[in-house]
Amino acid sequence: MRDETDQDVELTGDLVPLFVITKGRALPPEHQYSHTTLVTARQEAHTTRSLGPEGSAVLDLVADGYLSVAEVAGYTHLPLGVVRILLAQMEETGLLVVRNPVPSAERPDRELLSAVLDGLKTRFGA
Repeated sequence: MRDETDQDVELTGDLVPLFVITKGRALPPEHQYSHTTLVTARQEAHTTRSLGPEGSAVLDLVADGYLSVAEVAGYTHLPLGVVRILLAQMEETGLLVVRNPVPSAERPDRELLSAVLDGLKTRFGA
């Protein structure tokens, strides 16, 4: 016969409702992060330790460089929506630097740049 308390602990031990992680907040409309939005920690962010375990894990991940929102979700094993809300909270408190991806219309065309380089090499020799 199984002990009732062991069964309860087993079923709910690792389960934390997502609204607890996000403190019941929704994603603010001004923080619509795409999958490729890059985030990194500010220099002074490590002095603040008032974050929950998930926020601390995110801060540790992005402390040494930029990671995309999708990468943060993958490494933390949290749903993308939860990660976006955590990032919005951390950005509002000044812990993160967020860099939006360059729109594809503003990216240089590699074929055009290669053609220009080939033309310069042909014209001036290299």
